[in-house]
Amino acid sequence: MRKLWKELPKLVGDRATLQSQAPIIIPPKSEPEPDFTIVQNRDDNYLSGHPQPADVLLVIEVSDSSLDYEQDVKILLYAQAGISDYWIFNFFDNYLESYSEPYQNSQGKYGYLNKRIILPNQVIALPCFPDLSIDLGKVFPPKVSFSGL
Repeated sequence: MRKLWKELPKLVGDRATLQSQAPIIIPPKSEPEPDFTIVQNRDDNYLSGHPQPADVLLVIEVSDSSLDYEQDVKILLYAQAGISDYWIFNFFDNYLESYSEPYQNSQGKYGYLNKRIILPNQVIALPCFPDLSIDLGKVFPPKVSFSGL
């Protein structure tokens, strides 16, 4: 997470507001605190209230031991709120899970139509700023070889 914390502010700059472990309001009564959220800039810098789903450009969770919770619970919450893009930095499997296009099916279940796996040696553009990319090699730890043990 430290490497991601170093990369995201450089990437986002003044184009949006980056918040870390700060609440977003998801009606009717939820206030998750994602590891990182990129939200639209606002004149009051969200002093008058936490960001709403319409303010959210990208939600990012960093996960290892909480992976099931991110994939099974939080994903539904974010999709139901209409948050267009959701990323899970999956440190258990060592790749990024990128979800986009929230939907609701005829049974009322929420989810995302698209799931992409981005490997740690790849580069991905921020969905909210396609001209900005993050090199996952700078975020994920390098593979450690245990040969000879």
